[in-house]
Amino acid sequence: NPGLQVHYHDLVADPLPHWTPVADADNPAVARGGELLDEFLAADVVVIGAPMYNFSIPSQLKAWIDRVAVAGKTFRYGENGPEGLAGGKKLIIASSRGGVYSAGSPAAGMDFQETYLRGVFGFLGITDIEVVRAEGVNMSAEHKQKAIDAARATIGNEQRKAA
Repeated sequence: NPGLQVHYHDLVADPLPHWTPVADADNPAVARGGELLDEFLAADVVVIGAPMYNFSIPSQLKAWIDRVAVAGKTFRYGENGPEGLAGGKKLIIASSRGGVYSAGSPAAGMDFQETYLRGVFGFLGITDIEVVRAEGVNMSAEHKQKAIDAARATIGNEQRKAA
């Protein structure tokens, strides 16, 4: 798409400080958080590439989520409870996992990564969520390659559907 604008952030190479409720408006980290929020709000599609760390998400990703989950901007509390304000976006989660944690697997109950991401972005109003998983990448070299191939095939199938 020639008009596509991409904002790429490597949260490991350029980490955000962890969020604190006491913020100094002159602090550059506060300004950066505002920029990240503006990018998020303007996006039509958000792609999150995240490994599963100890059944959940990396702390760097949590620090980013803390910058985009902002009361009055991406959600609000109404008379009937919380309301997401960031709907109308597509969220794609590209997940890698050392073991197998998807629905139906013996370890499915330990998947706090996908459950958390679906929950928090659903809270923000995003309901169009697609997950691409490479599972079991630490089980063996053969299993890792099969998992990567399956994830790539899923991406290819989605691209064909969109075309």
